[in-house]
Amino acid sequence: MTATLLPQLTELLDLIDEGAPHLEARVVCEVQAGPHRFPVHALTLGNPSPEVPAVGFFGGVHGLERVGADVVLAYLHNLVKRLGWDDSLHEQLKHVRLVFMPLVNPGGFWLGTRANPNGVDLMRNAPVEAREKVPFLIGGQRISKGMPWYRGVEGAPMEPEARALCDFVEAELLNRDFSVAVDCHSGFGTDDRIWFPYAHTTEPIHHLAEIHALHAIFEQTHAHHPYVFEPQSLQYLTHGDIWDHLYLRARSRPGNKVFLPLTLEMGSWMWIKKNPKQLFSRLGIFNPLIQHRVNRVMRRHITLLDFLSRAASGHQRWLPGSSAAREQHRRTALARWYRHAPA
Repeated sequence: MTATLLPQLTELLDLIDEGAPHLEARVVCEVQAGPHRFPVHALTLGNPSPEVPAVGFFGGVHGLERVGADVVLAYLHNLVKRLGWDDSLHEQLKHVRLVFMPLVNPGGFWLGTRANPNGVDLMRNAPVEAREKVPFLIGGQRISKGMPWYRGVEGAPMEPEARALCDFVEAELLNRDFSVAVDCHSGFGTDDRIWFPYAHTTEPIHHLAEIHALHAIFEQTHAHHPYVFEPQSLQYLTHGDIWDHLYLRARSRPGNKVFLPLTLEMGSWMWIKKNPKQLFSRLGIFNPLIQHRVNRVMRRHITLLDFLSRAASGHQRWLPGSSAAREQHRRTALARWYRHAPA
């Protein structure tokens, strides 16, 4: 059985069994990796009505960044265990939909590669072209799948894992008046960062006011948090960003729906700084390897994921409710993150 080949897949299947009937799961695609065929699971929990807000939790997009899948699984574990005794959780789930894809790229996990088994970087695979200059290679390349950040063949369909993620988000998140997504990664710098779109341009997103309002209530309730909250474009631009693609898809829909996609980029350099021997391990470059650091990472980020669940449930209390409030948030955000942009 392929589940025994990946500890994360084994854990996921155990949680699916334990969380039933509250937790529903389906296989959204299967991927071939060597002699093995791995399922990609999508899970849902809470009120299925399209009238309620929703939050999506995603991990394991890059096969080397296993800590991202581990964080999503840790939060899912927390919820499943609470289903047996926590009345407040059951009350919350009447007012919100929680959806999960903890292991988007199981083939890459098994192969020990950033890319999927076809050699494609799923975060460079969407049909989005950067409007401004991107850094060489890291911004996405079509030279060779033998090199990192390969986008795939120009004009080809998106990879099965990327298509499955997009279909799941469109079905579960983009049809709602309010939704949030968080995609968990590692490997950039010494700080934990929360990125929001865009990755393909330095222009601010349409829902900058809503992003700033979310950031404001997070700072108010978690005054000592460790995160750097910023648009990804402050660091670098890329082609093919899947969350830019989905945000643009959301913007093309009728109505005034709000979709806020976030990326948690855990700073793996701090783990290397504390344990330089990790540089000699491919996994060690992107993941904590010492158990007490693993435990600390799980504790730290579960707080963020739980905050997003609660913020979505109560979004009507903090979203800017008037054009004046929205404009004030937008101007404050421009001053904070886009000093070069006109107000």
